[in-house]
Amino acid sequence: MAPKTDIDATRLDDAARAGWLYYVAGNTQDEIARKLGVSRQSAQRLVSLAVSERLIKVRLDHPIARCMELAARMKQHFGLEMCEIVPSDPADPFSIVGLAQAAAAEMERHLKCPDPKIIAFGTGRTLRASVEQLPLMDCPQHKIVSLLGNMNFDGSASAYNVIIRMADRVNATHYPMPLPVFARSTEERALLHGLEPVHNILELSARADVTFVGVGNMDETAPLYVDGFIDLAELNDLTAAGAVGEITSWVYDRNGRLIEGLTNSRVASAPLEPATSRTVIGIAAGEGKVAAIGGALRGRLLSALITNEATAESLLAG
Repeated sequence: MAPKTDIDATRLDDAARAGWLYYVAGNTQDEIARKLGVSRQSAQRLVSLAVSERLIKVRLDHPIARCMELAARMKQHFGLEMCEIVPSDPADPFSIVGLAQAAAAEMERHLKCPDPKIIAFGTGRTLRASVEQLPLMDCPQHKIVSLLGNMNFDGSASAYNVIIRMADRVNATHYPMPLPVFARSTEERALLHGLEPVHNILELSARADVTFVGVGNMDETAPLYVDGFIDLAELNDLTAAGAVGEITSWVYDRNGRLIEGLTNSRVASAPLEPATSRTVIGIAAGEGKVAAIGGALRGRLLSALITNEATAESLLAG
C-alpha cells in the first residue's frame, strides 16, 4: 500500500485537474468523469475537494505533479530560466484554454513589483487574451512598451493590439509603436526608425526588464498571413526558405536563425536577438505551433515559456 502522503498528493493532483476542467475549461461533471475515467460521483467529490482545499481561486492554484515534471524537463532540455506548464484538456490536448490565465498571473507578478520596470510586449491573440485576464491595477511606476506596430500599408490595423488595452487595465505609462508591421523597403524602415518617437521606443524596448511575446507559425494559418500583413506568395517564399515561425514578425528557421532577406528586410519591429542576457517569455501552445516554438527555443530567442502539457510533450519528443 502506498504511504498516506503519496495517496493524499495524488488525490490533490486529481482534484486540481478536475477543478481546472470544471472552472477553467468549462466541462460538466459528466464530461470530467469521462475524461478522468471516474464515476460522476467521484468527479463531483474531486471538484468539491478542489474548492474545500482552496486549490481553486480565479486561477488554478495547485501545481499538478505532471505539469511540474514537464516544466523541470523543459527547463533542463532547453536551458530555460522559467517554464510554466498548464494542464491540457484530454479531449482537446492542444487547446490553449488556461494559457491566458497562467500568462496573466506571470504578468501580474511583475506588475505588482513596487520598483519601476520597463515591460515590453508583442501582439497577437494569446497575448490579448492574457491581458483580458488581468485584474484592474494601478501601476504608474511602470512603463509598458510595444515591440511593433500593428498597421498595414493602407492604415488598417489588427484587432490584437495589446499595449492600449493593457494601459487601460493597469494604469501604466504606455508607449505604442506608431509604425506599420512592414515598411515598403529597407530604406523606408531606416527612415521610420530614425524618427525621434520611434527611436525612443526602440531604446526603451532594448532596456526592458521583461518581455512577453507570442509565437506565430508559418503555414496557411499563420497570423501574419491570416491578418493580411503578408500575401500567399510571400508566405510561400518564406516557407521555401525554411521558415517555421515568427516572433514580433521576425521570421526564423527551425534553429531559430532569422531568414535572410524577404520580409525580414522590411520588418519594422524592434530587433529580435537571442535572449541570452534578458528575460523574454514566450506564450504559445498548439500542435501547429510546435515547430515554431521549437525553433525559438533552439535559437535562444526565448528565455522562458508558458505552454501546455501536450505542447511540452511534443517539444521534448522532437
